[in-house]
Amino acid sequence: MMKSHKDLDVWKKSMNLVTEIYRVTKNFPKEETYGLTNQVKRCVVSIPSNIAEGAGRNSKKEFVQFLYVALGSVSELETQLIIALNLAYLRDIKQFLYQIESIKKMLNGLINHLKSKSITIH
Repeated sequence: MMKSHKDLDVWKKSMNLVTEIYRVTKNFPKEETYGLTNQVKRCVVSIPSNIAEGAGRNSKKEFVQFLYVALGSVSELETQLIIALNLAYLRDIKQFLYQIESIKKMLNGLINHLKSKSITIH
């Protein structure tokens, strides 16, 4: 039985990514404040938020559904970081791509674990 979403390594890792993304987007051009900067921030915040919301639901099926949403946000973030790189807002995104790949693997692992086991969420 899981204690809390805060016990999940994937939630912790995605929370760290939020902090790092917020730090680097401070250097994006001011004209991007309501464009790419806002989109990247909303997207990265969506990852741990969906993990938390799913974990707080009453069913394994709902938890898996929210994990898939988090997985979609991870892919969306990856795309937005590539755009930022192409626009020269970021010089290097390798460290982010590594973290993104790790989070994707962890989310897929958790999804597969939940789908294959008859476990109780609460």
